[in-house]
Amino acid sequence: MESLFGKDVVLRDGELLAKERDNLNYLTELEPDALLQNFYQEAGLNQNFGSKHMAHTGWEDPSCQLRGHFLGHFLSSCAMRYYETGDEVIKAKADHIVHELKRCQIENGGEWAASIPEKYFYWIARGKQVWAPHYNVHKTFMGLCDMYRYADNKEALEIARSFAKWFYDFTDGKSREEMDNILDFETGGMLEIWADLYEFTGDDMYLELIDRYDRHRLFDKLLAGVDVLTNMHANTTIPEAIGAARVYEVTGKERYRDIALAYWDMAVTKRGGFVTGGQTCGEIWTPLNSMAERLGDKNQEHCTVYNMMRLADILFKWSGDVKYLDYIEQNLYNGIMAQGYFRGGHANGQTAEYPEEGLITYFLPMSAGLRKGWGKKFSDFFCCHGTLVQANAAHNKFLYYKEGNTIYKGVYAAGTASFEVDGVKVTIDERRDTLSGSFHSSSTSSALQAVGDNTHIYPHQPDRIRECFKITADGPVSFSLALRLPKWLRSEASLFVNGESLDPESCKKNGFAVVERTFNPGDEVIIELPMSVYVTKLEGSEDMYAFSYGPIVLAGLSDCERILHLKGHKPEELLTHDNEREWGSWKDTFKTRFQDCGIKFIPLKNIGYEQYQIYFPVEE
Repeated sequence: MESLFGKDVVLRDGELLAKERDNLNYLTELEPDALLQNFYQEAGLNQNFGSKHMAHTGWEDPSCQLRGHFLGHFLSSCAMRYYETGDEVIKAKADHIVHELKRCQIENGGEWAASIPEKYFYWIARGKQVWAPHYNVHKTFMGLCDMYRYADNKEALEIARSFAKWFYDFTDGKSREEMDNILDFETGGMLEIWADLYEFTGDDMYLELIDRYDRHRLFDKLLAGVDVLTNMHANTTIPEAIGAARVYEVTGKERYRDIALAYWDMAVTKRGGFVTGGQTCGEIWTPLNSMAERLGDKNQEHCTVYNMMRLADILFKWSGDVKYLDYIEQNLYNGIMAQGYFRGGHANGQTAEYPEEGLITYFLPMSAGLRKGWGKKFSDFFCCHGTLVQANAAHNKFLYYKEGNTIYKGVYAAGTASFEVDGVKVTIDERRDTLSGSFHSSSTSSALQAVGDNTHIYPHQPDRIRECFKITADGPVSFSLALRLPKWLRSEASLFVNGESLDPESCKKNGFAVVERTFNPGDEVIIELPMSVYVTKLEGSEDMYAFSYGPIVLAGLSDCERILHLKGHKPEELLTHDNEREWGSWKDTFKTRFQDCGIKFIPLKNIGYEQYQIYFPVEE
């Protein structure tokens, strides 16, 4: 199975496009000289740090052992942006940086292209503590490989190949034990890089590097079913699992497929997770099904969210199992969208106590009464700055997949997908009917103000998502459209083809509603997905619950832990719509009922600087 990505899918979802625009603006603000400052320093080139206020600090400061890690993320983000939109401006900026990396590599003797010195690797080879040099250089490799893969920059591949030769020589002659000792220092996604370079070049040198970087101390225990993840640093091992998955894809060696599957089983299936989809606290994996003991101010590291979504994407393409798409959706709404590029907004003269925007929150606090902590644009530069720009570079990645003559729908978001079936060009135009009419009223136009039927058909929040898919093709074409039935559905979906109702049960197959037919140009398929408030119990607790509305986790605005009282009701009955509509938009805000003192709930992804609570103790 393949994902439809790049220019084949044109995104139109307003919320996701806003994240992309903020991401592009951030990429545009960053100056090449500041991004390259540590590479220039290592190569002994002119150290022009750009404008004084643009010189990067935090983890990019020249005194930090991880200095320079962000540049690879930047290149990957620019490459994906170009692949999605054809943005020549951002590509030119990234091409310039690649060329400067080549200059640095030449000055370093023709192989070394990193922002840190080679001696860091000799240090870890003899057991001296250094902060993750493999993790650091992996980011540079990643950016170079993505510039080749998505932006056809051949110089990037040349740099990566010469750079890889240094690692081949460095590891040559080392015993298995010596290599295992080296790999115990965080290796990031090096295994994935060797797989990528083998796929690009067919050079057997990378097969040898794959063998050397096979982390037996981790992988062998995973394959034996041992829980080697509890209390271990999560984002050390997630990239290694992705690397194993990529090795399987380019070599066909089943050991590496089994490693990736065993990792998912131990990290997600057996472990459980928070209602948001995340599973970590303080960057480490929580114990199996024991999230209740780990609510704190450092839950759900952004890097782990992004990388586990990448792994889920790979595993869905292998298996077609809908659970991986559900995982992606859950983490997109309640991780990526909740932890990056916050924008508030007030009207009618109102002002906010706190800023109206936030860049990236490293962690997502789960303990009651806490706030998100937002990083800065030109300082901090912790690891999640990097996954922020990658995660928001191209939000058309998880929308559509294709296997044979079947098109699978992933995340529901407006856009257009183009593909071929048996040589026939097909376009699917997806739009969401908001069931509210247009702006300000239910009328057909905000200017015309004609009366629309939605005024009386939907006087209140309709509590459903209505997705419409219009088919355009050169002629009749036979294929299957598999529409995901999300795990959050609490009642049956409705399905229509050209206005005629279909029985969803008769179309249901492996978690999808499958419309299999010969489509004619102009055919329209509509699916309605009912939404409701439902609760999720905190794993390891007796009485702690979180509230969700469809795929969206709701957060109660509270400066301390509040207790909710059932008073004879079910937990999901404690919330009701609050201010359900403004102008032409239905809102997804709620409030408590049957309580002595009410609490307002809003989507977690819309929380900026407010204090909030996700899990609530519930008593009779």
